[in-house]
Amino acid sequence: MQLIAEIGQAHEGSLGMAHAYIDALANTGVHAAKFQVHLADAESSEFEEFRVKFSYQDKTRFDYWKRMEFTPDEWVGLKKHCEEVGLLFMASPFSNAAVELLQNLDVEIYKIGSGEVSNLLMLNKIAQTGKKVILSSGMSAYHELDAAVELLKNQGVDVSILQCTTAYPTEPSQWGLNIIQELKKRYRLPVGFSDHSGDIYASLAATVLGAEILEFHATFDYQMFGPDTKASLTIDKIKELVSGVQAIRESMASPVDKNNTQQFTSLKEIFEKSLAVNAKLKAGTVLTENHLEAKKPRGKGISASDYKTVIGKKLKVNKTKWDFLTNEDLE
Repeated sequence: MQLIAEIGQAHEGSLGMAHAYIDALANTGVHAAKFQVHLADAESSEFEEFRVKFSYQDKTRFDYWKRMEFTPDEWVGLKKHCEEVGLLFMASPFSNAAVELLQNLDVEIYKIGSGEVSNLLMLNKIAQTGKKVILSSGMSAYHELDAAVELLKNQGVDVSILQCTTAYPTEPSQWGLNIIQELKKRYRLPVGFSDHSGDIYASLAATVLGAEILEFHATFDYQMFGPDTKASLTIDKIKELVSGVQAIRESMASPVDKNNTQQFTSLKEIFEKSLAVNAKLKAGTVLTENHLEAKKPRGKGISASDYKTVIGKKLKVNKTKWDFLTNEDLE
């Protein structure tokens, strides 16, 4: 199971904030810190609209992407910082120019955002690098995913796919957990889940349903600025998710044999019950179900599970109320 915490644009264009996220995530148990590489001139234009109008300082979406840029040397420093604290540096490119920047960094894995699945031009450039690819499926129909997967696999790329819903935050009715198994059957590739719900439940459920990769956005606080904040997890929530995933994975790796009750032997002696009578009865009484009670512990009389075997039989001896009932008491 690979756990990827996406810093994305949560750094708000601040290099110091980006490094602060790396340090914070290093203590959560995730495996990778993922960024997004936006080069405004190559990626966008003045005609791009805001997905969510969140910014008071960016007049256009292009201005926002410009503010999110780091220099090549700054990216070198971010990658080095990740390596120093034991995190895999990952990033999503949004242009061919970004692919070239990442290739100069010698990244191990390219993460393809949902909006780039149909960007076959960029996918082809990435395929030529020979690096692994994780493909997010958020906005894509199967025929679009088919084309992207075919392009990558035909060039020998190691591909994984994430079920993803492009909604921020994603409501439970939008999680699409059923698609995890659909993707596994359709592509016979590793499949994971990219979450935008803003809580840990979707990723925990995806783990149970066979996700092999989890990706989720990180934020320091839900009051922070930015388009993805409400769809993100705080550092504490990420720690909670990591613990939950570890517990679920341990459980799934330890199947229980329901027919093996050996570990419960002593408890069964305490909690299981023996038959008793619920009234003072004379010898010769023909027992009915209404005469019977089940009392702890097991082994003091006939097992409560065998109550039908005594119905219709006569008592050989007098019994006091709440006495256990044994086979020797019956004719």
